[in-house]
Amino acid sequence: MNEVNFNLLVHYVSTFGIKLLVGLVILVVGMRLSTFLSNRLVAMLNRKEGLDEMLVHFFGSLARYSIIAVTVITVLNQIGVQTASLLAVLASAGLAIGLALQGTLSNIASGVMLIFFRPFRTGQYIEVAGKAGTVKNVSLFTTELATPDNVQIILPNSEVWSGSIVNYSYHETRRVDFLLGISYSDNIDKAFSVINGVIGGDKRIHAEPAPQVVVSELANSSVNITVRVWVVSGDYWGVKFDLTKQFKEALDANGLSIPFPQQDVHLIRSA
Repeated sequence: MNEVNFNLLVHYVSTFGIKLLVGLVILVVGMRLSTFLSNRLVAMLNRKEGLDEMLVHFFGSLARYSIIAVTVITVLNQIGVQTASLLAVLASAGLAIGLALQGTLSNIASGVMLIFFRPFRTGQYIEVAGKAGTVKNVSLFTTELATPDNVQIILPNSEVWSGSIVNYSYHETRRVDFLLGISYSDNIDKAFSVINGVIGGDKRIHAEPAPQVVVSELANSSVNITVRVWVVSGDYWGVKFDLTKQFKEALDANGLSIPFPQQDVHLIRSA
């Protein structure tokens, strides 16, 4: 290799090396900047009253990925890749890319729809795609839930949006149902009085709509009484657990039995 070729090689290596080094610096700075600005945006939006937390985190995620995309394009330009030509190639191969990324694009589109229509908010208890939990976050790609025993569930946005959504926290009030059984020999009116006494002693139960206490079924072993009361959604499980215990204790204290399943067997002697 003659001296001229060697000098050219050194020139190209040093020039590309400098571009590569600058590109790496831009990449590192851009990645750090994306995290910093995303966190700053979230903090700023959190200071605004009335802005839903789910919306805040979505915008934070959107800002982060946007900065990362700009950073990658800048790095490619820096090391000499013609991004205009690259974009033209990608555009011409759009169908293949779309098919390859349809799952990812579907998650992004579903995330946008979830934010736009807002069928649920952060902190609400929902059931989607066969999973139930409290909504923690909605990002560009996924929805995060936490089960009552604090297990994390991460679902693709496309699964959340494409299926039915059951929102247990959407309305301010919920109805709590109880099914109580008494013996056929017990006095029904007395049972009603005892049950209404328990209901009246709990201030969490709403007067309107009025509580219902009705005989709903004459079952094989018991007279079944259905009790329906309305409470604030946040009190649902507390009332459910407390009144189940109180109904049992009150019925026992007043001599009203809750029968076990039973059958009467008649023996007939033949002559």
